[in-house]
Amino acid sequence: MEILSDHSQDVSVPDDRAEQRTCLICGDRATGLHYGIISCEGCKGFFKRSICNKRVYRCSRDKNCVMSRKQRNRCQYCRLLKCLQMGMNRKAIREDGMPGGRNKSIGPVQISEEEIERIMSGQEFEEEANHWSNHGDSDHSSPGNRASESNQPSPGSTLSSRSVELNGFMAFREQYMGMSVPPHYQYIPHLFSYSAHSPLLPPQARSLDPQSYSLIHQLVSAEDLEPLGTPMLIEDGYAVTQAELFALLCRLADELLFRQIAWIKKLPFFCELSIKDYTCLLSSTWQELILLSSLTVYSKQIFGELADVTAKYSPSDEELHRFSDEGMEVIERLIYLYHKFHQLKVSNEEYACMKAINFLNQDIRGLTSASQLEQLNKRYWYICQDFTEYKYTHQPNRFPDLMMCLPEIRYIAGKMVNVPLEQLPLLFKVVLHSCKTSVGKE
Repeated sequence: MEILSDHSQDVSVPDDRAEQRTCLICGDRATGLHYGIISCEGCKGFFKRSICNKRVYRCSRDKNCVMSRKQRNRCQYCRLLKCLQMGMNRKAIREDGMPGGRNKSIGPVQISEEEIERIMSGQEFEEEANHWSNHGDSDHSSPGNRASESNQPSPGSTLSSRSVELNGFMAFREQYMGMSVPPHYQYIPHLFSYSAHSPLLPPQARSLDPQSYSLIHQLVSAEDLEPLGTPMLIEDGYAVTQAELFALLCRLADELLFRQIAWIKKLPFFCELSIKDYTCLLSSTWQELILLSSLTVYSKQIFGELADVTAKYSPSDEELHRFSDEGMEVIERLIYLYHKFHQLKVSNEEYACMKAINFLNQDIRGLTSASQLEQLNKRYWYICQDFTEYKYTHQPNRFPDLMMCLPEIRYIAGKMVNVPLEQLPLLFKVVLHSCKTSVGKE
């Protein structure tokens, strides 16, 4: 009998019976006993990520969507609901999200409707988060400090854990996902030095530290700044369908993700961390990395060529009617963030530093070198500050403005998890059209 990845909770089905077994969630071919019930690899992974990352979904219909192999990704809410109703044991998942169960009970569990509702509404997760807020570590401050000198909250401190998967959008990159992220952590250090109550010092003539220049040059050299290779040109008069636009978005996400993987291998500090830590970091930050690059170094193609493609897609009345509130919030925030980046005109050097700061998050679970990551994060925080103050002497607010964009990116990426897959083409169409039109009027 073959033992699957989460070995203490997964029991595979013998070969002669495997074909006769179907997943109790979606009806796909089952691969074994996962978290207490017979299920497929897809539903097993979905359940694990949903519980580990404390996701709260919303159904845009009547909370009774059909679950099948082809339709299981249409409604994440109903899929998780069925996992719980069929008896998947959430307590069998290790808290660190790594392979191997937390206990030896592999049978299904029966929980009350009230408990299921607490999980689906996020109430149970909020109580856990409050527990950690009251009993956890003290929050971080700016580099080199452990306590904020003002009562203003850090932009990162207001954020809960966000998903590492874009609503199933990148399920085909499973090997880079699935790592658990703690419910509360500081995304970036406090910006108390730049709070409204602390006046900024007037700009002074200065030179850039040679070491800072060298490290920034190495970061920029690690970037692939060549235009995206995914074809985005289309014939005049051609009507793009929802499925065609979604397929294009998948191909773009695929290329962007592989560029991030190549980027990691070229980082100046690549040899200082383990492959396990890099996998863990990428699993938790790839969404933000893709979003940041799309809004900066690849923005001309995204808001140019891709916008032209989305303009040839006409959503149906039903698609417009069913568009979710989460989708509307994501649209509003993306448009705001686009204009913020357009106004700042982020340089390649600033982008490379922001990306490194975003990536080097020492508070992600499962890391083996958290203290080393903290030092690296501080290093590039200071380098970015050094560079912006040197190059943009008359923009004293530029550095905090750049840093404040990072928690906004994380928030948006997390919110996109609740946007149903079929709504993504319309979301991109609205965002790209709005941004392109408004910039054209300037």
